[in-house]
Amino acid sequence: MARFPLIVARVYDPPESMAGAHLLVDRLWPRGISKARLRPDDWPKEVTPSTALRQWFHADAGSWPEFRERYEAELAANPAAVERCLDWCRKGPVTLLTSAHDREHNHAVILRDWLEARL
Repeated sequence: MARFPLIVARVYDPPESMAGAHLLVDRLWPRGISKARLRPDDWPKEVTPSTALRQWFHADAGSWPEFRERYEAELAANPAAVERCLDWCRKGPVTLLTSAHDREHNHAVILRDWLEARL
């Protein structure tokens, strides 16, 4: 089975940098972005970090390894939500959209790695 690209992009990036299906992987709608402009193919909120985990991480951003561990535990406990994303990944290229400022230390990067390991 062919592996399709799975990339992470910011919702503020130019649309031409986004390939395939667009999945918004933030629990909250991004500030300053209209629904008409973004138009994600799916918004699987169930695969995003819990509100408690998100608030904990933003209060103590220096704890990246522990955030990764906790978020991966949430993903492991929610196989249906992960499978929903994997279904998109099996059909073609996917762009995981997030409003996170830090491109290397955000939940979408962890989710991308988690999905790639299961394809």
